[in-house]
Amino acid sequence: MERPLHTPTIKPLIADIELESGDVEMDAAALYAQVVIDKAQLARHIRHALQERAQITLRELCEMQPLQQGLAELVAYLQLAGDSFKSVVDEATIDTIAWHRVAADGEKQVKQAQLPRVIFVR
Repeated sequence: MERPLHTPTIKPLIADIELESGDVEMDAAALYAQVVIDKAQLARHIRHALQERAQITLRELCEMQPLQQGLAELVAYLQLAGDSFKSVVDEATIDTIAWHRVAADGEKQVKQAQLPRVIFVR
């Protein structure tokens, strides 16, 4: 007597719509142009720089060894600053970090990012 009565399942209504195909002219090269950042190599670079001095800024690191992968590599440095190394962020000082990039037409471009000073310490 405590059981609910049987309720029939609702059958979904499937509309009779013609499917459209996607963009056939899409360039699939973008799928294979993925960049993998070697965080171990970046960590070795930071450790090596900290052997010679007690602290070093992210801008100085990027001047010693320029960014090869652009913004992705810069973000990896910031992730290492937060996860693996002792670091200090000086909000009062803004650093500009620049890197070179080759555009699709073959022309060299200079890209830059402005961010608060990140200092790696021993």
